[in-house]
Formats: sequence, C-alpha cells, structure tokens
Amino acid sequence: MKKVLFLASLVCATSIFAADGATLFKTCATCHGAKAEKPALNKSQVIAGWSTDKITAALNGYKDGTYGGPLKGTMTPQVKNLSADDIKALASYISTIK
Repeated sequence: MKKVLFLASLVCATSIFAADGATLFKTCATCHGAKAEKPALNKSQVIAGWSTDKITAALNGYKDGTYGGPLKGTMTPQVKNLSADDIKALASYISTIK
C-alpha cells in the first residue's frame, strides 16, 4: 500500500512540474520576440512558422553541438539544461505561435 501511495504521489508531482512550452518560451522571447517574429540578435532566422520537427531538430542540434551558425555559441548554453520533455513542449508551443 505504501508503494502504491508513493508512486501515485510521484506521478502527481511529476505532472505538476511537467514542461510548459509557454513558460519555457519566455526566456526565448527576449531575443526571438514575443511571437517568435524576430531574427535573434539580427543574426538568426525567424522561427515563427517552423514545424515542431524543425524546432526539435534545431534545439537538439544546438544541445549536442551539431547545429547552428553565428549564434551557436549563444544558443548552446541556452538549451544545455533542457530535458527531452522541455524541448518537446517548447517545440510544440513555438510551432503554434501565430
């Protein structure tokens, strides 16, 4: 019984802290704009309109060092602590911004 209660509380706690793309994007908005409409630091592509897959690939690429142009050095530290769930949530959110 104690194990069941522990596992149930763990699942509830995990869902409370689940990745929220809108919250995660607030950091991104500083450079990319509130609607992802800006080229970050006037050096990147505008990410508004990108698909979830394209955003996921870019974020994972920045994280593992296989993606990026002039802002690679800026973006790598931004994504290094994102979990797979964070990246999924962030990509899903950004792809819906209109």
